[in-house]
Amino acid sequence: MFDWWEKIVDGLVYGAWGLDPKSALGGAIHFFIYDTIKIFILLLGIIFLVSFLRSYFNTEKVRRYLQGKSEFTGNILAALFGIITPFCSCSAIPLFLGFMQARIPIGITFSFLISAPLNNEIAIAMLFGLFGWKIAAIYIGFGLLVAILGGYSIGKIKGVEKYVLIPITPLKGELKDMMTKQPFKQKIKEAWAYTVDIFKKIYLYVMIGVGVGALIHGYIPTELVSKYAGGDAWYAVPIAVLMGVPMYSNAAGVMPLVEVLSEKGMLLGSALSFMMAVTALSLPEAMILKKILHMRLIVTFFGIVTFGILLVGYIFNFIFGGN
Repeated sequence: MFDWWEKIVDGLVYGAWGLDPKSALGGAIHFFIYDTIKIFILLLGIIFLVSFLRSYFNTEKVRRYLQGKSEFTGNILAALFGIITPFCSCSAIPLFLGFMQARIPIGITFSFLISAPLNNEIAIAMLFGLFGWKIAAIYIGFGLLVAILGGYSIGKIKGVEKYVLIPITPLKGELKDMMTKQPFKQKIKEAWAYTVDIFKKIYLYVMIGVGVGALIHGYIPTELVSKYAGGDAWYAVPIAVLMGVPMYSNAAGVMPLVEVLSEKGMLLGSALSFMMAVTALSLPEAMILKKILHMRLIVTFFGIVTFGILLVGYIFNFIFGGN
């Protein structure tokens, strides 16, 4: 999707500026420019698209439908929806905002936010290609379990809605009977105004978060991760998770690293925990969410997801450690 942009950044960083593609500085600068603009484009495009499309749906009916089901069923549906959305943790946030704006229960929206980066079809396809169908299937099962139980747990927190910092009010186009009365141009105008407003609130956090990720991406070698998070020691999984948090990437970008780490002696569960931390516990995601959610809710969200990832890592190491 962004091959054209990567070629432009390649030409700028490695051609016009003459930086070495294999150098830490070249890799860090390339990562920062490429990912910052990519996320900006995704944020603007997805926020606008979701905002515009919402004006054609009576989201009150959608909300009532989800509320008519058991909350756990809603968590399952949201987690399954995450599989068919090819988003990293940051680019899943606009749709997460759309769910909240539609007044869908917050626990259900978190199930989607957890599932989208962990279980997207690109990650599943690459897992299947690298490790086979059995590991891919088990991973999908545990990834969905983390998303479902994580969102369900957050939804059960008493008064959780008070920890949402942005106003959750319906757009004019979402109000009952408005979708037939509101002019098309007005829908466009309102959706774009909402997009710009959200973007202004979060763009600086995106740049700071990706900047930190770029430094670590460029200057922390793979061997360091393998050295301190390899082997079957009990602390290998937690270390893998901690080292993965600041290394922002999507599943497709980090999956080759998982293969390399496995080849260098890291157990599969530790390597997958590293990947899940990279994709679902990214620093840029936390920086963006800081403008949307109270720190208590962010800490709770990351704590629940971290526990789930640790559990998956230990289970995979137990099952496949001797293979």
